[in-house]
Amino acid sequence: MSPVLYYALPALGSYVMLSVFFLRRPRLLHTPWAPAFLPRLGAHRAGSGERLEHTMEAMENSVAQRSDFLELDCRLTRDGVVVVSHDENLFRLSGVNRDVSSLDFEELPLCKEELEVYFSPGHFAHGTDRRMVSLEDVFRRFPRMPVSVEVKSVNEELINKVAGLVRHFDRNEITIWASEKSSIMKKCRAANSEMPFAFTISRGLWLVLLFYLGLLPFVHIPERFFICFLPTTINRTYFPFSCSGLNKLAAVVSKWLIMRKSLIRHLEQRGVQVIFWCLNEESDFEAAYGLGATGVITDYPTALRRYLDTRGGAAQVS
Repeated sequence: MSPVLYYALPALGSYVMLSVFFLRRPRLLHTPWAPAFLPRLGAHRAGSGERLEHTMEAMENSVAQRSDFLELDCRLTRDGVVVVSHDENLFRLSGVNRDVSSLDFEELPLCKEELEVYFSPGHFAHGTDRRMVSLEDVFRRFPRMPVSVEVKSVNEELINKVAGLVRHFDRNEITIWASEKSSIMKKCRAANSEMPFAFTISRGLWLVLLFYLGLLPFVHIPERFFICFLPTTINRTYFPFSCSGLNKLAAVVSKWLIMRKSLIRHLEQRGVQVIFWCLNEESDFEAAYGLGATGVITDYPTALRRYLDTRGGAAQVS
């Protein structure tokens, strides 16, 4: 045996054994974070399958179904009001081809009478309340309701105003920073570092890489929420790419990488809440909770509440 192998093989063996040991027992290296709430049921766009998305009526319906938190998106109007809206351009929502940032809050148009549910193609939501709402009004109406706030663009005024509203209403522990981009998340954390925050896409990919390299047990994780799509929804209700071939490939690869009970268990034991989105069918609820996820984000809070109430004992929700 060569001298290199003589030393390398025992070192590699020891590394693998330590990695597996601490992957299963992360609390020996890390003190887990205790969340202020248990995010079992999240209402996507405030419950956009049952009422018009992001309206106060949708939020009231989701709260009535005992949702644990609301998943909201934020934009900024021309007169500096933080408005709850997924889209910058209002054409899909209202039929008016204007950007949120080009209008004052009082000029925002009403939503259409029906809107297609993005993650349930062919299904439509209706509601009597068609008004867009400000984040401040949401915090006033639901002062202790946990909320995930996703910031869609690098807009420092928007970020600072969200951070200020959270402080003003004393919601630091129950309001989550969320964004797909690390560049945005960096600014969010600078604006209010007391708020818990979720993984961005690049940080999520880094997490998965560390897991398969066996390094994850030894790395500090500042994020408190891992909010991720469920791979089995790709090419069925979620279409990240316009090419069906790419969607099929993404489904296979992401299922192999992400749907690992050992990964989810490790994150949970370190205090990271694992939440899958956006799931609208019972089979998907079953798959997510079966993997050990903390919670699910859905467009249909009534359906998920029914599932949790009837099958909650079997679902792994804690």
